[in-house]
Amino acid sequence: MHAFRSLVAALLVASPVWAQGITDPFPTPINTAEGVIAVNFAEFATIPDVPGGEAPRMNTLVDEPGTRRLFVHTMRGPIYSVSYDGKTVSEYLDINAAAWGVSVNFAGSERGFQSLAFHPQFAQRGTPGYGKFYTHTDTSNMTPKADFLPSGAGHTHDTVLLEWTAKNPAAAAYDGAAPRELFRAAHPFGNHNGGQIAFNPLARAGSPEFGLLYVGFADGGSGGDPYGHGQNLNSAFAKILRIDPLGKNSANGQYGIPASNPFANDGKDDTLGEIYAYGVRNPQRFSWDAKTGRMYVADIGQNIVEEISPVTAGANLGWNKWEGSFTYQGREGVGTANQRGDAAVVYPIAEYDHRDPLLQRVAITGVYVYRQNAVKALSNKLIFGDNPSGEIFYVDADNPPKGGQDPIRRILFSDKGTSKTLLQLIREKNAAAGKPAAPRADLRLGMGPEGQLFVMNKRDGVIRVIVP
Repeated sequence: MHAFRSLVAALLVASPVWAQGITDPFPTPINTAEGVIAVNFAEFATIPDVPGGEAPRMNTLVDEPGTRRLFVHTMRGPIYSVSYDGKTVSEYLDINAAAWGVSVNFAGSERGFQSLAFHPQFAQRGTPGYGKFYTHTDTSNMTPKADFLPSGAGHTHDTVLLEWTAKNPAAAAYDGAAPRELFRAAHPFGNHNGGQIAFNPLARAGSPEFGLLYVGFADGGSGGDPYGHGQNLNSAFAKILRIDPLGKNSANGQYGIPASNPFANDGKDDTLGEIYAYGVRNPQRFSWDAKTGRMYVADIGQNIVEEISPVTAGANLGWNKWEGSFTYQGREGVGTANQRGDAAVVYPIAEYDHRDPLLQRVAITGVYVYRQNAVKALSNKLIFGDNPSGEIFYVDADNPPKGGQDPIRRILFSDKGTSKTLLQLIREKNAAAGKPAAPRADLRLGMGPEGQLFVMNKRDGVIRVIVP
């Protein structure tokens, strides 16, 4: 990877223009010193290593307020419950256990158990959502018929959305039966798989939004969206879907399609009613701003641009016609001549460059708006990060930028008066455990009760929490 970056740098020095109309969209690097916020942190909890000593590949942290627990899962299949004080960590369920027949496919760096979501009525006895939670996972079991097919050849694995029902939501371990399958998608390539699933935590009982599940669905892989999924409204790939997991009016009868979805009642047979927004490449993380209600997505880019974008019903985020604010010109680059030139496309509020010297192999993650006062320096900041490097960034949430990386500033960790990156902390932890230094961080963020910000990674098993 270093050799590749050196080659790219040499080519850029030799000729700043890659091809006709294709240039470096971000010639000025991210400012590494101005506006840096150094935050205090604590080691909150530790997830056990997998057999053999490999660090757990933590992927999602979810707050379940009804039972006053956090839940963290790894890409291999286990879900751990973590007490609110971080002192008790125990395995709640391994969805890859033979009894369930899920067969998690965790090959490579991208496949595996992707996301977890608890129904907002999970702990409310007598409600339709009582005991129910959902998992989004890649599976090697491709025998059942897929509900969603790619627009071209290939079938490496399936991604399935499953509903689990606990008998007693407060139990220390899952006590329910095998899961119910809501839908599955046949993936043509091994990368760009299912993304995050989540219920809007701002929706109140009785509102039309309550109990609707958002499902991030990447473009199906390879590179450049070869099957054109991004702009195809008849495909589930490269979309953010919104469904009612307790409904029945879908084509397979296993979930509901909300009437308020933008394409649910458009009278067209070639659009999917499940689609909430489209034109995303790899929407790994999204969340809602507690103050404004706005939804934001962290969408992993191709070879040039990583982006944080707002999401509204029916929004087109541009992929693969656009990569961030720029026209997509194939794997070799982007065009800068007509920036943000299509009024029908929703463009990023913040974006950054793969070739920035601060970073290594690049993939955006996040994203949360911090509206608490406990950590005053972070109040009213939109926070996101770069997965491989572990760098954490912010922009102003109340006056969000209009693209570019100039407004992006860093968040570092204050460790006994010294500012450090997450990767530095991980490597110090590796050394203390007698393990080789991690080559990368594989950052994940999570939000707990009262807006607590948690920082996870796939390299040392430690969940860190940002503290006042």
